[in-house]
Amino acid sequence: MDPILLGKGLTDDVPVVLLPKYGNRHGLVAGATGTGKTVTLMTLAEGFSRLGVPVFMADVKGDVAGLAVAGDGSQKVLQRAAGIGVAGYAPGASPVVFWDLYGRLGHPVRTTVSEMGPTLLGRILELNDTQSGVLDIVFKLADDRGLLLLDLDDLRALLALVAEERKAVSAEYGLVSAQSVAAIQRALLRLSQDGGEGFFGEPALELADLMRVNHDGRGVIGILAADQLILKPRLYATFLLWLLSELFETLPEVGDLEKPRLAFVFDEAHLLFDDAPAALRQRIEQVVRLIRSKGVGVYFCSQFPDDVPDNILGQLGNRVQHALRAYTPRDQKAVRTAAQTFVPNPKLDVAAAISQLGTGEALVSTLQDNGVPSPVQQTRVAPPRCRMGAITEAERAQVRAGSPVGMRYDTAVNRESAAELLAARVQPAVQDTPPPPQEGEGGIGQKINEFLFGTRRRQGVVESVAKQTARNVGGSIGRSVGSSIGKSVGGKTGGKYGGQIGNQIVRGILGGIFGRR
Repeated sequence: MDPILLGKGLTDDVPVVLLPKYGNRHGLVAGATGTGKTVTLMTLAEGFSRLGVPVFMADVKGDVAGLAVAGDGSQKVLQRAAGIGVAGYAPGASPVVFWDLYGRLGHPVRTTVSEMGPTLLGRILELNDTQSGVLDIVFKLADDRGLLLLDLDDLRALLALVAEERKAVSAEYGLVSAQSVAAIQRALLRLSQDGGEGFFGEPALELADLMRVNHDGRGVIGILAADQLILKPRLYATFLLWLLSELFETLPEVGDLEKPRLAFVFDEAHLLFDDAPAALRQRIEQVVRLIRSKGVGVYFCSQFPDDVPDNILGQLGNRVQHALRAYTPRDQKAVRTAAQTFVPNPKLDVAAAISQLGTGEALVSTLQDNGVPSPVQQTRVAPPRCRMGAITEAERAQVRAGSPVGMRYDTAVNRESAAELLAARVQPAVQDTPPPPQEGEGGIGQKINEFLFGTRRRQGVVESVAKQTARNVGGSIGRSVGSSIGKSVGGKTGGKYGGQIGNQIVRGILGGIFGRR
């Protein structure tokens, strides 16, 4: 199997190549801004694709999308390719599928809350240890009650349930404070405002769609639009770490193959390790160390080699170091670190060369026969066949229109999960409550009827008038009866008892008329 030509050595005038069978031994591409790291990544991605190896990489600046369009074939590029010895060089495009967490510049990338898990989700939400512990309880409660956590609405519904049953949940699972629940809810609000709402849901991303090979036998390059995502560094780093973890947990062991099953490029790698807790760093180290046997090669890209921790840096067998400008003590330390990580070459002063490399040049060391690193070579990097720059919206739309996975992911699906199930439990109680009177049922007539005859809480005009009439008529009858009785027992006493008797008689008559006791 033909190796991937990275360039031509200026020290020994020999081709510098990457052997496909060691492509899963991981790698590092480092260098200052503007020294050609992106072009090197594009050359590497094209080489893997031509071997039939799928690639997944992030497009932080927008120029990696040029892999989908053929280059211009300028005289300068053709001369460079001929001088390096690139056989059969001609401008050409690679098979590309665009992805985007926000769904604007590519197919939406979704996962479920359950698949993300409480650990990585807590990192996205920037929760402290106490709040992360409450999130663990929420996930455990969902499992115990058979509630699916698919999107953020489901998680909000579970948090509301925990807040409502806080005492019972605390007694069974551990202390849950109202302050912690409120903090998680506020973090979810921030994530939603940052555009993370659409990231959680279905259809969830299937890993098989990242490992596609087209009809020509070329590996499909998946490009994640990250120009906006990089502004949310924790979301960016955690998403790529989740994706890498899913590959690690899903793919079977295959050992050493003739070529990798997937090449995974992690640009701006320092974001993965910034402020990462010790447990998360151990997880990253474990994944990087063991995912090799599952046929996945991980390639980190960053400005300085020491952006990657030493225990992970030691796992990276293929190194490409572009220029570092030693202007500050930090830069000088980075130059010394980079020089010490290469196998020495008697013909080359590595520390001096790193600061003197031109754009498009790099120090390269790859694994050769028996997995032994080659002596470092000052290399002139081969140009890619694609466009070395951004593409237009029309060109992107054309690529998306021909995508083999667009019909699967472009339309969201919302099936029954925790939010719907919990809402259904409350709905019967709401249905038992009598609905308020509608305007169409009574309208003005209903209001007039209530004014005249009253309601259960308020008497109407008719009843009020009837009562007043009863008092007046009763009093008149009482006085008449009292005057006749008063001849024998006295007028006052007769008037008093006569009035009471008269009132009772009239109330009974009117009560029978109006249907009241």
